[in-house]
Amino acid sequence: MRETHLAAGRCASALALSLGFLAPVAAAQSTGGGGGGVYVATPKISTVTCVRSCASKARAQGGSTIKLAGSGLASAAKVIFNGSYGHGDDLSVPVRPGSDSTLSVRVPVGAVSGPVTVVTAQSAKSKPTAPIAILPPPPPAPNPVLSIVPGLRSDSALRIETGTSRTRAYVGARRAVTFSYRVTGAMATPPTVDLVRASDGVAVKSWAPDTVGSGEVQSISWDGRLGRGSAKPGRYSFRLTAASAAGAEVRTAQAGDAERDAFDLYDNIFPVRGRHDFGGAGADFGSGRAGRSHQGQDVFAKCGTPLVAARGGTLKFKQYHASAGNYVVIDAAGTELAYTYMHLAEPTPFRPGDRVYTGQRIGSVGDTGNADGCHLHFELWTPPGWYDGGKPFDPLPSLQAWDTWS
Repeated sequence: MRETHLAAGRCASALALSLGFLAPVAAAQSTGGGGGGVYVATPKISTVTCVRSCASKARAQGGSTIKLAGSGLASAAKVIFNGSYGHGDDLSVPVRPGSDSTLSVRVPVGAVSGPVTVVTAQSAKSKPTAPIAILPPPPPAPNPVLSIVPGLRSDSALRIETGTSRTRAYVGARRAVTFSYRVTGAMATPPTVDLVRASDGVAVKSWAPDTVGSGEVQSISWDGRLGRGSAKPGRYSFRLTAASAAGAEVRTAQAGDAERDAFDLYDNIFPVRGRHDFGGAGADFGSGRAGRSHQGQDVFAKCGTPLVAARGGTLKFKQYHASAGNYVVIDAAGTELAYTYMHLAEPTPFRPGDRVYTGQRIGSVGDTGNADGCHLHFELWTPPGWYDGGKPFDPLPSLQAWDTWS
């Protein structure tokens, strides 16, 4: 595939790098009580297999049990699901090893595709595995209309109805997830609402809504943000706590339905909204070009296929270049990463400085510039940004993960 990359404004040429990652090998010994050293074998992982609650084709998903086979696993203390880029989506699971050669671990809800690492109590680490595909768990049952919470204590004298607008939400999307409730009966104090993370049961956010009368509907909306940052992808649920005038406290999360008012939060949506493929070897990150290497991943689709922002943020650049055609650069909110979209069929209607929401249409797949066939050329850049001190890295694992859920 013929494709040349640009430098915008102050940059006249691209710096193409092949990025490699080498996991450090931790110290593999601990000091015994007698002053001598006790050798601890560095764990090694040879295969990863899904053995229980798997998705189709024996693929892992949130809630699955996977078996790690290898050596030196008897001293394992935890398994780290490393996610995609950086440590923001890493999840750690404590384990009790069964033998030196095998180890079973439950995939936490919210884990995303990426390598797996075993860590011992002495901080010895295995080399990360090749990235494994992890699909999201089956979606929770929808509850978009107010319905009675079953199983509440009969002596509470409270009737509680709840509903959650959606079972799938995206960080930074225009349409937030909304929790609605109605409490009928005399309450001692106003109810509170907690947002509970399924992976560890921690309440990551709480609301103390204004008091409303018995039988009136109250609603709370959340856009996936926690302060200036973003919540980790995964499953969350709303939990309402109320106390009756007689002092009986009830919580909707204790009603025997762990999935009630639950939803899955995702940090990105796949940008090409139609049939697509990732092309051949020449479309990959790092493939050869004239005097340099490919800095992104090509996604082929029919010209005119809708193109959306994989992650919302601030539009940094909107320009045309003879090689990239119509292109857009978005500084993704809460990540410090830059997302770049090239060969758009037409200029995006947004302007630099505009806020763009996750999933909002920014243009269409095209073949403008030096492109061989209709496709999106997509790049991910490390902080501090696109041609601003950052470096491109392989976006394919992220794209493949986003493609599984959106």
